[in-house]
Amino acid sequence: MNPEEVENSTKPAAYDPEGRPLYYHPPVDMPAPVQAEPAQQKVRSHITTRPDRIEGHNFNPQIRAQYANEPDTVHAHRPMEPEKREISEGLMQKYRESKEKYPYLNLSEGEFVILDIKRHPIGMLIPIIVTFALLMAIFVFGSFYPSMYDAAAGTIMPSIPAMFGILLLISALVVLGGAVALWVYLQNQFFMTNESVVQEIQDSLFMRREQTVSLGSIEDASFKQNGILQTVLDYGTIRLSTEGQETTYVFRYVAHPKKQIATLNNAIEAFKNGRPVDPFED
Repeated sequence: MNPEEVENSTKPAAYDPEGRPLYYHPPVDMPAPVQAEPAQQKVRSHITTRPDRIEGHNFNPQIRAQYANEPDTVHAHRPMEPEKREISEGLMQKYRESKEKYPYLNLSEGEFVILDIKRHPIGMLIPIIVTFALLMAIFVFGSFYPSMYDAAAGTIMPSIPAMFGILLLISALVVLGGAVALWVYLQNQFFMTNESVVQEIQDSLFMRREQTVSLGSIEDASFKQNGILQTVLDYGTIRLSTEGQETTYVFRYVAHPKKQIATLNNAIEAFKNGRPVDPFED
């Protein structure tokens, strides 16, 4: 290539619509064009800007990435089909015994009853005293009714046999009501298992409910004895407070409440620290 061709090759042959030069062939001994520095990338907000791709959310349903309030948080991985845990034969034996003894409790596999707290017999005195007082009143009225009937001769009053029949019917209803009150009282029970606390509540003859709370959710367990009678007869009230909504569970007329609360607190501490919750020695 002669000097004239070299000189012509360094000159642009034409220009494109944007004003950039065009050559027949690459220029000779020309410095490489300087690349313009890229503009600073604009920072995108994870709140105001919709992400182009949600890693883990669209492609792996077992992991969820949060892009709203906690963009750097990824929830723990959980298998779709978790492996079944191995339960020792001793634990399964306790589970079977509890299932046979308490068939009405909803026990999970490996769960067994440690405490079965029933109400103190002192609470039975109220329905017994009321029933006895009503029966005595009926008996006294029946004893004086013949003289009242003779004194009120000529007035409209039931005959003596008829009145005795009415009083007998009323007495039967009073005894039945007292028996129902005793049955309702005795049906209220409090259980503690190696996983949770269950309270069976019988409000009336046809109204029953159940309250269950995990040992790990119990924040405070305490008891209360109020008055000389409760202190001497050793009965009181158990209170359990849970975390979060601060729900309080109350069970009254508990025999030996201090001993029961000590067992409950030991179980709660063992459960929260990952230790086995076993029956505790007296």
